[in-house]
Amino acid sequence: MTKFSDLGLTAGTLRTLESMEFTTPTPIQVKAIPLVLERRDIIGLAQTGTGKTAAFGLPIIEHLLNDNQRPEPKAVRTLILAPTRELVNQITGNLRAFLKDTKLRIALVVGGASIHKQAQLLARGTDILVATPGRLLDLCKRNDVNLTAVRYLVLDEADQMLDLGFIHDLRRISKMVPKRRQTLLFSATMPKQIEELAQEYLTDPLRVEASTPGKTADKIEQFVHHVTGKDQKTQLLRQSLTDNPDGRAMVFLKTKHSAEKLSKHLENIGFAAASIHGNKSQSQRERALKAFRDGEMRVLVATDVAARGIDIPGVTHVYNYDLPTVAEAYVHRIGRTARAGKEGIAIAFCAPDEFKMLRDIEKLTKVELTVASGEAPADTRGGNQPSRGAPRPARKQHRKGQGRPQQAGEGAEARAEGQARPARRPHSEAQAGERKRDNGGNNGHHQAGRPNGDRNRPGGQKRGARGGKPGGYTRAAQG
Repeated sequence: MTKFSDLGLTAGTLRTLESMEFTTPTPIQVKAIPLVLERRDIIGLAQTGTGKTAAFGLPIIEHLLNDNQRPEPKAVRTLILAPTRELVNQITGNLRAFLKDTKLRIALVVGGASIHKQAQLLARGTDILVATPGRLLDLCKRNDVNLTAVRYLVLDEADQMLDLGFIHDLRRISKMVPKRRQTLLFSATMPKQIEELAQEYLTDPLRVEASTPGKTADKIEQFVHHVTGKDQKTQLLRQSLTDNPDGRAMVFLKTKHSAEKLSKHLENIGFAAASIHGNKSQSQRERALKAFRDGEMRVLVATDVAARGIDIPGVTHVYNYDLPTVAEAYVHRIGRTARAGKEGIAIAFCAPDEFKMLRDIEKLTKVELTVASGEAPADTRGGNQPSRGAPRPARKQHRKGQGRPQQAGEGAEARAEGQARPARRPHSEAQAGERKRDNGGNNGHHQAGRPNGDRNRPGGQKRGARGGKPGGYTRAAQG
């Protein structure tokens, strides 16, 4: 087994990692750290939660220490760009932990915070600047920051930066930094645009890959409910949240308005819920994330602004209340669970007008979601659509200490009577964006190994979502 001491890191860095109880590097760290130490440009393909920050952060810190220079006023030595404020905050927090025994300076700039305070912080110069592209350009226009001394450039979650419309900002920034630099690009997927961006930004890059682009974590069990509309989605969500009182859930929707509306509805019916989206101020978003991390809130309702990079331990369920219009976003959404080797449940609600999105998701991930309830629209089958029959009704099973399996729609009655829910698993014969820039201000680790579901159960049945599994779906909270 590879150790951090095998990767070429200095004794000082190894002591820092030991004090943080980091013992075994993740696959992306094993592959990337030696190449970054050799000052090679790299394209890193890895999902969130695989330790990317350490993969680029540790060797860059060693470069900065070996260069033995201090930044000039307003100058930046290392520039790290990320698509969202939350991800910028997270990267900065992780890097600060690595810098605790050094004199290197680190700063962050994001929309939604005071630009004057950020300018004051940058006035004396910084070794590492973590930024969202839009706010960085604002500071450049004000001459509050100088990028001509950048020697190390990192583009993190590059595919989401393109999805959120940052491509023109990235091109403007690229003209401000020196051509002679080391550039590291990290992305969970590799669409054609990312390949073009890599050709534009990187010099003779090496490609390192920790997982197949578009591959979902092996320890995430994935289910789909075919529904008729939003009312049924809300009913199923309420039922699942009630069935799993110890779980911690993230719920993803397409728009800021619908996310806020659902969050308030959940609060009104007794769930400890908060929302995070582009209409929230920076302080509101930080408070919501902190409450969710600390367990004060057990449901976080979000748009795709929160789908990338946010590392919140113990998320047991991810609900795709609205299916994303871009299939890659599904991968990033459900990546909020099954982190650090734990297991998780991903539950999708698919209305008839979202069926094409479901087909795109299954094609990208090469996983047929287990049908938990409902039936796929008959007129959309055929072609390359996976075959799905109507799900078999739950069998009436009377086990010791349990009543009959509860059917969808019975949640309110059971709650009113204070009944305990029996563990259950449906049976089926089935085989199984905000694509909008976050304008808050200016704009605002580890592997797994289990296939999804049982594909060859007796009688042609697939394992569904009942009986000891969350999402219908009962499981004790993870971590």
